[in-house]
Amino acid sequence: MADQAPERSEPADEHHRPVPTIQNIVSTVNLDCKLDLPAIALRARNAEYNPKRFAAVVLRIREPKTTALLFASGKVVCTGAKSEHHSRLSARKFARIVQKLGFPAKFEDFKIQNIVASCDVKFPIRLESMAYSKQGGAFASYDPELFPGMIYRMQQPKMVLLIFVSGKVVLTGAKVREETYRAFENIYPVLTQFRKTPTRPLWIRDAAASDQEDQEKRLQEASPPYSPSISAI
Repeated sequence: MADQAPERSEPADEHHRPVPTIQNIVSTVNLDCKLDLPAIALRARNAEYNPKRFAAVVLRIREPKTTALLFASGKVVCTGAKSEHHSRLSARKFARIVQKLGFPAKFEDFKIQNIVASCDVKFPIRLESMAYSKQGGAFASYDPELFPGMIYRMQQPKMVLLIFVSGKVVLTGAKVREETYRAFENIYPVLTQFRKTPTRPLWIRDAAASDQEDQEKRLQEASPPYSPSISAI
């Protein structure tokens, strides 16, 4: 039986290049006062506190739909916002809640710590070939037995990208929105070079894509593996 022809890379349509969508923004703020966490947990709405598991009060608001981690030091980590404006707005709302509970909370040193975005290039990618290529090289790590996606550590801008066979890309580590767009502009031509040409019947490809989407959904529901550490707060 004749050997199958090797898979070829096909150029993607540059005129229909996708744009990353912001999924989560992590920010921090300093309330500049000590917090009595048990008192906050008892008096605030939608508050959770289990010091045996985590040394912070988990506080939630509905608009914007965000979650805050309040530490006894007065530091606050805010997650879940979809824009920089909503991240700052929710951080101010959390500070106001603390003020209403009787603490002399201020609003200092607000910073965006991490912007998480995602994108779908709409074509499958040959990750193994990319991992061992010149473009991958020292920047890429791919072991499907440990993690189903490639971990790509971009140096400029300094970010971490999770790239999946299905064509889904998660971009993490940006401090400003423009870094997310620039990182995708940098990686997109590389992804097109390793575009996979389908060689299997359509029904098999659909089944494989469904399995991959299930894996990605489970990863998104779990704790993000590359969120910034808050242990130093």
